Amino acid sequence: MSAQPHSPPLPVLSDERSTLLLRLTEGLDAAALHWISGYAAGLAARAVPALLPVAVPAPAARPVSAQRVTVVYGSQTGNAKREAERAFEAIRASGVPARLLRADVYPLRELTHERLLLVVISTQGEGDPPDDARGLVDFLQSRRAPRLEALQYAVLGLGDSSYAQFNAVARRIDERLHALGAQRWLPLAEADIEIEPVATPWRAQVLEKSKALQTVAAVERGVIAVVVPARAAEATPEQPYAAELLANQRITARDSKQDVRHLEFALAGSGIAYEPGDALGVRAHNAAPLVERVLERLRLSGSESVRIGDEIRSLYDWLSGHRELTRLHPGFLKRHAERAQTATLDALLAPGANGALSDWVANRQLDDVLREFPADWSAGELVAALRPLAPRLYSIASSRKAVGEEAHLAVALLEHDGAQGVQRGVASGFLAAAQEGATVPVYLHANERFRLPADPARDVIMIGPGTGVAPFRGFVQERAAVGASGRNWLFFGARHAHSQFLYQLEWQAALRDGHLHRIELAFSRDQAERIHVSQRLREQGRDVYAWLQGGAHLYVCGAIAMGRSVHNALRELAATHGGLAPDDADAWLNELQQAGRYARDVY
Repeated sequence: MSAQPHSPPLPVLSDERSTLLLRLTEGLDAAALHWISGYAAGLAARAVPALLPVAVPAPAARPVSAQRVTVVYGSQTGNAKREAERAFEAIRASGVPARLLRADVYPLRELTHERLLLVVISTQGEGDPPDDARGLVDFLQSRRAPRLEALQYAVLGLGDSSYAQFNAVARRIDERLHALGAQRWLPLAEADIEIEPVATPWRAQVLEKSKALQTVAAVERGVIAVVVPARAAEATPEQPYAAELLANQRITARDSKQDVRHLEFALAGSGIAYEPGDALGVRAHNAAPLVERVLERLRLSGSESVRIGDEIRSLYDWLSGHRELTRLHPGFLKRHAERAQTATLDALLAPGANGALSDWVANRQLDDVLREFPADWSAGELVAALRPLAPRLYSIASSRKAVGEEAHLAVALLEHDGAQGVQRGVASGFLAAAQEGATVPVYLHANERFRLPADPARDVIMIGPGTGVAPFRGFVQERAAVGASGRNWLFFGARHAHSQFLYQLEWQAALRDGHLHRIELAFSRDQAERIHVSQRLREQGRDVYAWLQGGAHLYVCGAIAMGRSVHNALRELAATHGGLAPDDADAWLNELQQAGRYARDVY
């Protein structure tokens, strides 16, 4: 008997290529799919001596498997993506068929055929969905959403209870799926900024229930399971890489009220292989004077040992590197109000006072609260009540093709006037005070939704006021290094041209060398009328619309409020220069987002 030929393993497609494949084949009939199959086979025959089997999506009319778990995620900063990956990998490793899809890639027509659906989704700002989930959320809320009596589902929401609309998107999806007839597989799980205490038991419940319901050990032929690529870096938020700080340079004028730093880190040997659009996570420590003031106000000893779960640290260690002291949280304030017995805090925490509370906490830190409203805390109770110190993410302002094994950041120093003088944000203050030659704990935060177009001939429009311009410095460096033929158009804004025009000389050199083709500037305080990038966008609306109609990609980076203003300006220019009705303008922008041609990184 002759030996059977060994079948080579199926190729592993990257997220980007899997997304492109799904978009290419979505909605095609059998004849079109067969034609594409033959065309791809011809290409493969010229490239390799033997054809490799390739997994392709099932035809549109074929119902998806009732024995499979589909995991769909919507993520703005990457946390929801990471939790969805963990759930997907756990299910798949147990032998249960599963697939993982980003919300903007998920074929909405398949929803009626789903039987087991997991949704992991974050909530942004004041109740907004992540950009990659807007289409899914809008579809579910619309009259086009189908009845889903055969569906069982579970929703994990990621949010921040500092905001009034805590986990609002997850709640809406959970309620809407139930209203459409679907049955809750698990109750809605709502994680706060500390994700693991909620996500870990939710994932265990999902795994237990999926194993009990299903026994199929392999996915049906013809159905694609999007494989999550291995992370490029070994560094993680829990085990960051100690990167040497090569440069720490102020790039705003000395007389400017805003202090923005350009920082350069050495990454040789780190394994961190970033792409333009990615972010660098920084594990900062609270400033020593702030920790000491908190200890002094509470009359506590920093050397006292505190145990939280399995971790035992000194109180000073907890407060220095593991607990938030610069961002106030309603949960802590409620506990403190019970101890302080003050009508002021009670009024701020009353139902319906969310706006007043947000304004009040905007310029206060823990030290301010302890000074204004003294109360007693034990060391253990204090650590348990405070939120974990979360890492901060900064858009990388460089291209490795231009700077080698380095990563550059543009960081604005956050400051406010407190009772003890100027108080700084934890990460920006930590970075601003870092000396060249020191090491800073960092890790890679990949941002697949904020990538340059694969086709270097495509034009790009970049909108980034203030430090929102950081990723676009990397974009222009990358496009210059690869010789991209597409045009580059930058919109930049700040308060004053003479003191806050970040990377001014570099943009001028890029214009001179043909690497930047147009630049629009909006300096809001240099004249009586306040001018912002959204106004410049309206002024250039005809050309912006023409570029987008010609295939350009548009990117927005910066504050949430700015992103909303720019989005409204885009709707208006679509109406003015494209003749689109409001609903059609919204649909046009959604199509751009779903096609990966309108990407936002707002915070």
